Amino acid sequence: MKKLINIALFAIFSIIIIGFNYIDFDITSNLKSENDQWEYLFNGKDLEDWKIKIRGYKLGYNYNNTFKVKDGAIKVSYENYDSFDDRFGHIFFTKKKYKNYHLSLEYKFSGVHLKGAPGWSIKNSGIMLHCQNPETMLIEQDFPISAEVQLLGGLGKDKRPTANICTPGTDVDIDYTIAKAHCINSTSKTYHHDDWVKVEVIVFSNKIIHHVIDNDTVLSYTNIRIGGNKVPNNFLDKIGMPLKDGYISLQSEGHPVEFRNIKIKTLLD
Repeated sequence: MKKLINIALFAIFSIIIIGFNYIDFDITSNLKSENDQWEYLFNGKDLEDWKIKIRGYKLGYNYNNTFKVKDGAIKVSYENYDSFDDRFGHIFFTKKKYKNYHLSLEYKFSGVHLKGAPGWSIKNSGIMLHCQNPETMLIEQDFPISAEVQLLGGLGKDKRPTANICTPGTDVDIDYTIAKAHCINSTSKTYHHDDWVKVEVIVFSNKIIHHVIDNDTVLSYTNIRIGGNKVPNNFLDKIGMPLKDGYISLQSEGHPVEFRNIKIKTLLD
């Protein structure tokens, strides 16, 4: 009898594990949205509803035409730069803040890493989630308070996963424990070639966030809140405050990159 019970328990446990794996693999097919229509954040023609903030400059100033539209994509371009000089930039969709949503876009690296940009920023960009209002960013602030979906390209050898999590001015929990490092790698494969890569993000406020590549959930975390490193002076009194919603932005960090097919669905909580 004991043997039969053990076999039955093992079978039940196996079914549960298989079920969880299936959900992780195809999580986007199980989402319930307000409607089944995608809202395109970028119209493919101009930067309507987007605002630019580059370190060292006021909100709205597009230094050296860093962000531009070309061939239906938002392109981060450094063709008018001589050197980077820590001009980290972000382009914000400012029409509204988002709380529960399914975000999808494609990105592609190209060209040459800009002279003077940090070595770690080679084929490196990001999608910033739950961003602070860009109007509250300081002139010399590098990154908005946010949870970053770090986008990386392979360098021809060695593993370099994409859709990682970085935490400028924030803390997050992974497996119910605070993330110990500023950036934590996902389980994605490495994309060595400069091809378009599709990335999706499933966000349920600050309760749980999933990063998805090729229909595979490669990273999940919970409990986004203000904290960690790089909290700007005007937010020090808000350390520990949960980030339940915010704006979405895209990065410029020193390597040319393009973004296209930027679309979103609002999810039911």
